[in-house]
Amino acid sequence: MDNSEFFVGLDIGTNSVKVVVAESSDDRLSVVGVGSERSQGVSRGVIVDIDKAAGAIKRAVKRAETQANITIRDVVVGISANMLQIEKCQGMIAVGSQSKEITENDVRQVMLVAMVQNLPSEREVVSLIPKQFSVDGFNNIRDPRGMIGVRLEMTGIIYTAPKTIVHNTKKAIQKAGLNIIHKVISPMALSQVVLNDGESDFGAVIIDMGAGQTTASVVHDHNLKLSTVDFEGGDYVTHDISVVLNTTVENANQLKLYYGNASSAQASTEENISVEVVGKNEPETISEEYLSEIIEARLEQIFTRLQAPLEDAGALSLPGGIVLTGGVAATPNVEDLARKIFDVKVRSYVPTQMGMRYPSYSLGLGLVTYASRLNDIGVIADNVVNGATIGHNTPQQPQQVQSQQPVQAPVNPTVQEQQPQTQEPKATDEETSKPDETKKTSKLKDFWSKFFD
Repeated sequence: MDNSEFFVGLDIGTNSVKVVVAESSDDRLSVVGVGSERSQGVSRGVIVDIDKAAGAIKRAVKRAETQANITIRDVVVGISANMLQIEKCQGMIAVGSQSKEITENDVRQVMLVAMVQNLPSEREVVSLIPKQFSVDGFNNIRDPRGMIGVRLEMTGIIYTAPKTIVHNTKKAIQKAGLNIIHKVISPMALSQVVLNDGESDFGAVIIDMGAGQTTASVVHDHNLKLSTVDFEGGDYVTHDISVVLNTTVENANQLKLYYGNASSAQASTEENISVEVVGKNEPETISEEYLSEIIEARLEQIFTRLQAPLEDAGALSLPGGIVLTGGVAATPNVEDLARKIFDVKVRSYVPTQMGMRYPSYSLGLGLVTYASRLNDIGVIADNVVNGATIGHNTPQQPQQVQSQQPVQAPVNPTVQEQQPQTQEPKATDEETSKPDETKKTSKLKDFWSKFFD
């Protein structure tokens, strides 16, 4: 079967590798195959053993191929938001000494110029998002191809990640016999499916609750503006249950899945659970409420740590509130716990497609959705980032290339290695003495001025 109309999303998670195969037809995306395999060689969302990870990817792809009845060669892969940096970029080229028609080659060239950054040697550009083009001073152009002009400019956003993370991911996928057609920062892919159009436009927070880590990301104007990572997730909940109840990790995981509850206040005090204890012949009995107290304590810790950077940025004032997804988001009453901590509206997202009705499949679905929605300019930008050859022959150099020093967009210090070049002035004593409502409004305005210019 021809694979040209198919998109394959590859989610390499800490606990499992998930493959989602979707067919695009008449602007509709239909999931036709899903494969899942237990992860190996992955820690906290990052590949640490390339060979083991490649083996797990192969097995997951094989399952998806069998179900979808296709041969998978090309994949869209999610890149973890660990140590993500977000920067503004801009560039300008001279198309010619006289007005001439702007070609795809010119668009590629101005993208390359915009990507010229004094990046540290250990970082790599993962994604380039063109915001607008200008032709001879005429702004807000989405696609300049075919227009006439002398000077072409572009402004956009670049997302960079540590080279180690990107290299290990690419190497494992190559060893699995696959080709990467798109690399997507995971929260960007998630935003395609977990947020509605209004939330993406006016702003919302996505909290991806994985096994190895929990990622909070802010989306506004349909772009990722901020991401912060807490390096604890569902595995830490399992570990707590194992230690407190003196049971094996396998038993602890089963208890979490079948009896877990994120709110001890809503858990049953009467229902008893049998627990196999290490070193004892007879199982012990605990209440569902006691198990929930263990789970609630760890999740409350994670949410509380994420609260500070989100509050500092004013993100909790965005109208879209918080959307929970990822495997841990399936825990009963986790929304109530999040509302208690963040004091904003909270909902969970679960895919509705058959065979994927579990929040851990959100990223895989988001990857294929992202790829299917890419317009021509987005595809060109991805090709430029991935080092694709410009044009069919040797590229023609523009007569004049100019680059303006990109302005570094502020990024949450918890995920940025280098501080922004300019710092926001500290609030005066008079400002800090204003009522809470004034502070909240001020934070929101500051957030917009920082990230949404």
